[in-house]
Formats: sequence, structure tokens, C-alpha cells
Amino acid sequence: MVPIRPAVPADAPALAAALVRNRAYMRHIEPYRSERYYTAEGQAERLADGGRRWVAVDGEALVGMAILSGIVLGPFRSASLGYWVDGSYAGKGLATRLVEEVCRAAREELGLHRIEAGTLLDNHASQRVLAKTGFTTVGLAPEYLHIDGAWRDHHLFQRILHDDPPPQD
Repeated sequence: MVPIRPAVPADAPALAAALVRNRAYMRHIEPYRSERYYTAEGQAERLADGGRRWVAVDGEALVGMAILSGIVLGPFRSASLGYWVDGSYAGKGLATRLVEEVCRAAREELGLHRIEAGTLLDNHASQRVLAKTGFTTVGLAPEYLHIDGAWRDHHLFQRILHDDPPPQD
């Protein structure tokens, strides 16, 4: 089983290598990225941007990643989820395990109430991952994200992690 762990700054070179290796595979589902994005330096900057990330590492190869971004605490206690797996690991349950680990950490470590995610309308594999991990559809977002040269509609999903009230700070 491929281990999943929190990302660390030292993951930047392996992350860049994984993104280069999967560039064509993910082109139709990812926004345009500059050439710097595909470098270890670009990934080091990204790893320091305040998002919480988890990686799946098989030996020396980084083969998947999940991120919680836009983390808001207070009475909202929510974040946005993004994730991907190496093309050679697709359909083998790794994305499902990544999403489950992020949901566990979001609730137990961050105390979040909900997580949201979006998928392209035709990204049925990602929609299956979200359904298997307890996400429900909340709507359609027209022209939500610029991907592969055009503004693309997305299905939006959420998972409620718990119904506890927020901490009284």
C-alpha cells in the first residue's frame, strides 16, 4: 500500500518530477501553469503558500497529492479540496485514500466543519472518488475555472465533517 503523509518542503523536487511526468495526463483537468510551476523552485514556493498538503509516495516517487486551501476558521470552518494521482495509479483507490486522509485531518487536526470540491462535468472518476468519500453534490458552477483554454463549468460538492459548534475563542 502506498503511504500517505503530510507534505514537507523537501518534497519539492519529487513533486516537480511528478508534475512533469503527468503534465500531458492532467492537461485536460488542470488550469494553465507557467513553466516555473514544473520546477523544484516553483514547487518549493507552492509548498510554502499556506495550504495544507498530503502526498502519496511510492519509494522515491511522489505519486499523488491532496491540498486543503482557502482554510477559514471561526464560524465557517471550511476549506477547498484539490487532489490528483499519477496516471499510472489512477483507478487503484489511491485518490480515495488521499481524500479520506484529508477529511480525517481536516476534522481531527484542524477542526473543520466542511470541505468543498469541484470537478469538471465530465470528470466522472473524480466524481466517483468524492461520492465514495461522503461528498454530496451542491450545485453547478458555470464558467468556474479556466482549464485547457476555456472557462469550464464544474459540479460542486461538499462533505460535512461534523455538526459540533465551533470552539468559543
